[in-house]
Amino acid sequence: MPANFVLTLSCADRPGIVAAVTTELAALDANIAESNQFWDKETGQFFMRLAFTAPDGAGREAIERALRPAIERFGMRTALVDEGRKKKIVVMVSRFDHALLHLLYQIRVGWLDAEVAAIISNHEVARPTAEYEHIPYHFLPVDKASKVNQELEILRLVKESGAELVVLARYMQVLSDTFATRLFGQIINIHHSFLPSFKGAKPYHQAHERGVKIIGATAHYVTPALDEGPIIEQETARVNHAMSPDDLIAAGRDIESRVLARAVKLHLESRVMLNGKKTVVFG
Repeated sequence: MPANFVLTLSCADRPGIVAAVTTELAALDANIAESNQFWDKETGQFFMRLAFTAPDGAGREAIERALRPAIERFGMRTALVDEGRKKKIVVMVSRFDHALLHLLYQIRVGWLDAEVAAIISNHEVARPTAEYEHIPYHFLPVDKASKVNQELEILRLVKESGAELVVLARYMQVLSDTFATRLFGQIINIHHSFLPSFKGAKPYHQAHERGVKIIGATAHYVTPALDEGPIIEQETARVNHAMSPDDLIAAGRDIESRVLARAVKLHLESRVMLNGKKTVVFG
């Protein structure tokens, strides 16, 4: 049967890149369903995402072999993803489970095409949810003394599960630089957009005291620099003086859940490409 693939590539911009790739795909009798391109004039880098259907007999090896001359000619960094393979994710959560529940719902209704291979938490709050969804649950408490071993266990679980993405669904622990570096580009975090203006505990209470008029959330890739990784998705909402801290928290929960789910979907569909400290997002 025909198979659906997504090819992403980046390289220094030069004439002929698109023609070189599409000519080889046409020679395989592949049908291009979607094409997105971006030229970053500041860095001179070219980014491209191609979704296409390959006919019987044109599997991954045949496609990679056909594209190899173009890849070598232009010095491309490429990734070829088989869209027929369901992607596995690991979700990490602490006490607040709203973002986790939203992810699970979007998977259940088919909007997110993914399988949660495991839920990891430093608390027991989400265990009933995991058991209801028949998802393996790993309770890994952590403190300063156990942090190194706890993170090694997380890495082991991620590797054994075959997951290609770790989602921090309000996991309220700072990951070590080593951990963040090991999985760079494979961990997405969600946080309120008050950072860095309102750091520390109770950011919504701080925002209420300052009379903010807009709240929001940001989903980004995790880096050793806390909450400063390449941004994938954001959303804001207007609030007013009549809203209590609890009202802001409730509004924030909704925004965080939506933004994180959209960021995960964009990543799983290979629509996000790293561009230094920024991202190129083909919506």
